[in-house]
Amino acid sequence: MRFLPLFSLLLMSQLLVGCESLFSRAPAAAPEPVNVFEDTPSAADAAALPGQCPPVQAVVCAEPEVKVVERVIERKFETIVEVPVAKDKLVLGSQEYAMVEPGDLRLKAQIDTGVATSSLHVEQLTRFERDGSDWVRFNVSNGDDTEAVKIELPIERHVRVARPGFDRQRRPIVNMSLTIGDVTHMVEVNLVQRGDFDFPLQVGRNFLKDSAVVDVSRRFVQGNGQLPIVSK
Repeated sequence: MRFLPLFSLLLMSQLLVGCESLFSRAPAAAPEPVNVFEDTPSAADAAALPGQCPPVQAVVCAEPEVKVVERVIERKFETIVEVPVAKDKLVLGSQEYAMVEPGDLRLKAQIDTGVATSSLHVEQLTRFERDGSDWVRFNVSNGDDTEAVKIELPIERHVRVARPGFDRQRRPIVNMSLTIGDVTHMVEVNLVQRGDFDFPLQVGRNFLKDSAVVDVSRRFVQGNGQLPIVSK
């Protein structure tokens, strides 16, 4: 029983020490409130948090500058200009009548600047020899009901002609006189036997060279064709 007062004193001293430490301790800082309605953290918070993506920021581009260009369309109209032709040149259309000698033939001719040598459509072409020279005999028709004219001429040379879709031909060439308008030329003419000719005579560059110009928009400029008048 004598220890009871001593025990009470010790208990009272421990209680006094506990209260003094309790009141002397500094109060703990209150936690920072968290905004539960904010989904996107600030830039500082995002940088502080590892593994977090930076916030998406909307980029507004400046509107491009629009330049208005005024385009002026200038329309030009073609003008037909009459080009004078030299007085010594014969003007021919795409088709003309030609006089052919020998034979005194008046034939409808096609004027073709794309061929070098004139051509004549003939029938019953036969080669033969006369006085050691090669000659040719053929018939030429005017295209009407008159009888075909038989002509015999020496062969000057031969030419080989190749056309797509046709066999290669070896044609004889003879000298003949062609007259269109007031112009007469002795030219080489190659003789051809073929039934698909629209014109019995095709006038090439060997007649047109240095003597005539061609206006393809016209036909029969030189009339119906006649032999030139020879003054005596």
